[in-house]
Amino acid sequence: MPIPQVVRIDPRDLDKNKAMGVKLPFNGGGVFKSTYSTQDQIKSNLINLLLTYKGERILNPNFGADLPRLIFEQINDKTYEKIQNQIINSVTTYIPEIILTNIKITPDTDNNSLYVNISYQIKLSGNKDNIIIDFSTLQ
Repeated sequence: MPIPQVVRIDPRDLDKNKAMGVKLPFNGGGVFKSTYSTQDQIKSNLINLLLTYKGERILNPNFGADLPRLIFEQINDKTYEKIQNQIINSVTTYIPEIILTNIKITPDTDNNSLYVNISYQIKLSGNKDNIIIDFSTLQ
């Protein structure tokens, strides 16, 4: 007889009517959209971390990955390594509930852009997710 798979659920996910935080991006008509699951909130937290400049957050000057600043440097293998290191260090420090599984940096020289694709796994639930950040839309 096979052993049943144990599913771990964050207790905050049990109340589907209780918002956990604010969903990114802020593009609503004057009302912030809310997140109702830890997976959605972790994704918003990750996007927020990656798009924040160091020194931008009041009373927490080290918060942020500083990626927008790095993308304006000359793009080469050294820059890719800096970007990856910034992502790893920031996520390890500020979002310890996830494990980064892959970071892929893709330049689009024709459109003067850079795409960062990050895959990760949530430690508690084992759920996998990914985000893609298009830095051409941030200029």
